[in-house]
Amino acid sequence: MAGLTDIKLIGASRRIDAICAGMSAAPSDPMPQKTAGEAAIADVLIPVAVDTAYSYRVPTGLVLAPGDVVRVPLGAREATGVVWGLRAERGDNLKPVLSRLDAAPMSERMRQLVDWMAWYTLNPRGSALSLALRAPEPDARPERLRLGVRLVGPPPRRLTPARARAIAAAEGGVLVAKSALCEMACVSSAVIDALVDEGTFLVEPLPQAEVAPRPDPAYPHPPLSALQSGAAAELAGMVKERTFAIALLEGVTGSGKTEVYFEAVAEAVAAGRQCLILMPEIALTAQFTDRFAARFGVPPALWHSGVAGRKRERLHAAVASGEALVVAGARSALFLPFRDLALIVVDEEHEAAYKQEDGASYHARDMAVVRARFEQAAAVLASATPSIESRVNAERGRYRHVRLEQRFGGRTLPDLSAIDLTRQGPVRGRWISPVLEAAVRQNLEAGEQSLLFLNRRGYAPLTLCRACGHRFQCPNCSTWLVEHRFRRALVCHHCGHVERRPDACPSCGEAESLVACGPGVERLAEEVATTFPEARSIVLSSDFPGGTERLKQELQAVADGAFQIVIGTQLVAKGHNFPGMTLVGVIDADIGLASGDPRAAERTFQVLQQVTGRAGRGDRPGRALLQSHQPKHPVIEALLSGDPEQFYRTEIAQREAAGLPPFGRLAALVVSAADRNDAERHARDLARSAEAPAEVMVLGPAEAPIALLRGRHRFRLLVKTDRAFDLQAYLRDWLKRAPKARGSVRVQVDVDPQSFF
Repeated sequence: MAGLTDIKLIGASRRIDAICAGMSAAPSDPMPQKTAGEAAIADVLIPVAVDTAYSYRVPTGLVLAPGDVVRVPLGAREATGVVWGLRAERGDNLKPVLSRLDAAPMSERMRQLVDWMAWYTLNPRGSALSLALRAPEPDARPERLRLGVRLVGPPPRRLTPARARAIAAAEGGVLVAKSALCEMACVSSAVIDALVDEGTFLVEPLPQAEVAPRPDPAYPHPPLSALQSGAAAELAGMVKERTFAIALLEGVTGSGKTEVYFEAVAEAVAAGRQCLILMPEIALTAQFTDRFAARFGVPPALWHSGVAGRKRERLHAAVASGEALVVAGARSALFLPFRDLALIVVDEEHEAAYKQEDGASYHARDMAVVRARFEQAAAVLASATPSIESRVNAERGRYRHVRLEQRFGGRTLPDLSAIDLTRQGPVRGRWISPVLEAAVRQNLEAGEQSLLFLNRRGYAPLTLCRACGHRFQCPNCSTWLVEHRFRRALVCHHCGHVERRPDACPSCGEAESLVACGPGVERLAEEVATTFPEARSIVLSSDFPGGTERLKQELQAVADGAFQIVIGTQLVAKGHNFPGMTLVGVIDADIGLASGDPRAAERTFQVLQQVTGRAGRGDRPGRALLQSHQPKHPVIEALLSGDPEQFYRTEIAQREAAGLPPFGRLAALVVSAADRNDAERHARDLARSAEAPAEVMVLGPAEAPIALLRGRHRFRLLVKTDRAFDLQAYLRDWLKRAPKARGSVRVQVDVDPQSFF
């Protein structure tokens, strides 16, 4: 592994200890590096699920260097790969490198990240490379042509008031977008089209939008509070130091964490260096983009799955050249080829969405810290509810701990109280308790907004036949189908299977016998429409049609006060600022508390703390009501106390006593196959070959909670060790001596698992 910086990272949290302490040695590199002039053999890593580089002959006249992107033969086809090493050896019997592509070479720092990630996560190096390699795509879809209109001719013979307004707004012959002209003149697009037909306006392509406008660090913006200024100075100082450093930026909801880390971004931009801001969900980018533009005068460059075609290619090139100074995006942005990376910000660092489960598994938060180490950059992890791992690292001095303990502008945190559903529950078939209903009515009378939060998509999580008891289950997964009444469909949220909701039971044929069990946000919206018919309400959920653009418009409409009642899932729990919202009602605060996941309490605390923090962010105080069947649960009591330290103290002590992360290490081995017997047989063979030493506990195999997923039967084994144990070495040794998977059997290793389904 060429040029791999020596690091010893052992243990779920000690991976960070070791980076900070500069301890030695991950895997060594067996390939000696030679200069391009000496090389006769190139070792090329290809983005396929293999761990080794393939050797190719370097043709006479072709000069290569480590990191070059090349085309090589691979079996009967051609493939794109990266030169990982060069050797001065004879390679007459090897296939030749076909060509070097006109793409930015992969830097040594990025190659180090790929090597380290493969070593730590036990992914094949080729799979890790697939995340970082982006070869040129000459046939990429072109960006959609944007058209504008220009005033070029005389007014038409029939000049209506609307046409006159449009012509007046276009005076001067400036090329303007059609939609913008409609807005300026208060006319419909049909008016503009008619003037084009008359020859008054000419349609022309608008100039191609700049892919990465340069932010202005001195752009006028509101001043920070004294508390914010102190925190911002500390983060900006980390960037000035031009060395690796990590800070946990912890601040209560509404404290202005974003504005604080913007000052660290400004420090980097002023020096002409690059920044990466990671966000867990694309839905968060809408308001973030507006806040960024208010601070720097221009929006950041955005990188996510919705950016495609030539625009994606142009942005990739702008990052590699250093033109793009600030990129905000989802976890895949972590592998962009930054030329001079000064700062990585991981916003909402506690979010489980940063863990990629499928394919090459990795945790983007942890890989961000590792990349910052290789880049000698600053890393800022921001959250109102930090993960237990980050909290422990901060408390024990591995991270700097920057805290914002007050809301910006002297605003108070919302007042929290619980509604005991065992004594004050709603009537049968309803989900809003009388206490919460009265609070919403009071808000409506005061002209203030209310949020009803239920972390469950669709209309109902289960549909059954009351005549014969038939339950609708996914044919590909061992999960119930969720009814989506707006779409008249039954949907699996794991594999995407969709089927029409029938009128009669498919098992017994009884008509009108199907009943929905339990509430989802659609069912809650139905109750809101019945209970508060005079109120304008909206449902915000990630599975509604329209994509990110519709969601952006809806979130902005909520922020502008267009809706009095918002019904939402976890989508609305974080990152959004709704100034007019003063009441949050949590319909079921107990969701997740009964889970067998060791992080269940932590995640429930985080989502409830985040969603209740949406209240009272404007000029009026806020309050939150939590409907619960167990208001004495430690998580609920910690929330109601207004003292998050109570929760962290208890949870950290329990984790330490149990030897769970970050005080111990976990790895999951998931065995799956098309046939259940094949999966179980291989899982048992795997367990028998474990040969676990005294420091290792191997649990299982046991059928996974979701035993059938996407048509594959699943069994899980869990490995538990103490922090100091070299888990990667043990797993590699185990898998080498274990029986080989045959047929449809697959074994997936998940180091530091975040979910246990």
